[in-house]
Formats: sequence, structure tokens, C-alpha cells
Amino acid sequence: MLHKEKIDAILANIERTIVGKRVISELSLTALLAGGHVLLEDVPGVGKTVMVKSLAASIGAEFKRIQFTPDLLPSDVLGVSIYNPQRMEFEFRPGPIVGNIILADEINRTSPKTQAALLEGMEESSITIDGKTLQLPQPFFVMATQNPIEYEGTYPLPEAQMDRFLFKLKMGYPTRDEEIEVLARSESQITAELTAPVITLDDLLELQVLATKVIVDVTVKSYIVDCATATRDHPTVYLGVSPRGSLGLMKACQAYALINGRDYVTPDDVQYLLPHAFSHRIILHPDAEYSGHSIDNVLVDVIAKVRVPIMRTNTL
Repeated sequence: MLHKEKIDAILANIERTIVGKRVISELSLTALLAGGHVLLEDVPGVGKTVMVKSLAASIGAEFKRIQFTPDLLPSDVLGVSIYNPQRMEFEFRPGPIVGNIILADEINRTSPKTQAALLEGMEESSITIDGKTLQLPQPFFVMATQNPIEYEGTYPLPEAQMDRFLFKLKMGYPTRDEEIEVLARSESQITAELTAPVITLDDLLELQVLATKVIVDVTVKSYIVDCATATRDHPTVYLGVSPRGSLGLMKACQAYALINGRDYVTPDDVQYLLPHAFSHRIILHPDAEYSGHSIDNVLVDVIAKVRVPIMRTNTL
């Protein structure tokens, strides 16, 4: 099976259990192939959990779910060392973070200390317990969810945590026809738990390697950096996009090009993915927010004002 066929098979398999979310499926797969993580922000009941379960089932990955609550401790996420009296030594019992696809459900409901337990794993694919470093299984992908409506009993994610996510996505409500289809499918008992894998984990790791080999012309790299710089220099922005954001956008563009059957990145890829990769990395000046400015407006302004490069013909 060619790599494009494998990618199409994954997306088609996800669509067996979730209706009308092709764009979100593609973006989630883009983040996975780029080695990044996703923050899904939306109201309850729109299919966030089903989406990530279907993705895990489609690639035969080990799926773990962490339900974040105010009383959750870092050890509940990472694991804990327990003394074994028979062996007279401590044994490490891994927590739910040790898996391939991790659903961090309602991540903003737990304390910053527990939120921080994910930082090392998301950045370095490893965790440190009692001074010992444990490498996490590959692939390792975190999809966190949060409800933007509720604020009582929640802890906003700090910038250091937000910066670890490659994309911030919103599912959105289905259309009328899509919701009717959801009701119809519920009668057929098609669920993410029954979804069969269409590729292996080795296939996915191979796709991740292929994504890193997608060509990014120097003019496109310069375009990405110019867009990031424009967010830092924008008059309404207090905190602009970090170099980690620029690097993440480039990797995302490589993965997105691979998904679309290309071995090169275009400026169109950058413009399409930029809002998803940059929106959660920007903080506006307080007075700008009071004046009605928004991050979406900033990104539209950046895309409109930064000069789009003309790619060299020998790249195509």
C-alpha cells in the first residue's frame, strides 16, 4: 500500500464513526504525522472523544484516557513507584501517560501542577520519575480537550503549556443533515471501539519519517519566519509567536503536503495552517481586547500584509 493510500485509509476509517469532520480529521492526522499535539476546544457532545478514539483505533495504537479533575495529582498521570516487600525494592507502575494516543479530557479542570506533568512528555517524549527517565512509546500523541464555556472550577492553561500544542482546533456543531446522519448511524452500532486498524504502528512511524523529508524551499521557510515576526511586531499584540511556533508550523506544512500527495510545501499550505498553529500562541494587549480587536483579526492582517514568496520552478 502506497503512503497516500495509507493516509486515505485512515481518514476514511475515521469517517465511519464520525460524521462531517473531514477537516478536523485531516488536521489531527497532520499534527500526528508532524510529531505534534492538539488542543480541541469546544462544547461537550460534538464528538471530540470519538474523534481521537477513532484515530487511535485506525492505526492500532494503544489508547489511554485521562479524565482531569481538580483533585488529580501528577502521580495519577505519570505513575508511581510502589515498594514490593517480597523483592525488597521499589517497582514503577506507569500511569496513563504511557501509551501511544493520550486523550487528556477537560485538561483545564485540573491544577497547574498536574497540567505541568504533561510538559516533559509532550516536548521530549519522556517522563522522569524518582530521578530516572523513561522513554515513552512511539508514536506519542496527546489530544487535550477543554470547554471554553465553563469557567468555574477551571484553571486556564499557562503559556508554557499552550506552546506545547501544535494546533488549537474547534469541532463545531454538525449541519442539520450531518446530525440526522449521526442519529441514523447510532442505530447501526458503529463505534470507535469496534473500528479495526487499517495500518500498523510501524506504517505510521514510516509516514512520520516521510513527512520530515518533504521539501521546504528556503523562500517558504523565510515566509514562515516573516509571518511569526509579524505577530511579534503587530501593534495590538503583547506576546507573539515563539520560534517553537515557527518550527511547528513548518513541520505541520510538511505533514499536510504529504497527506495531499506532494513532496514539497507551498505558501498556500502555510496560509491554511497558520491560524491553527499560531492562534493559541498570541496574547493581545489588554487595551486592544477592550477595543474589540481579536487574535483572528491579527492573523488575517498578518496573512494579508506579509509578502507571499514566488517559489522557484526547480522546487516543483
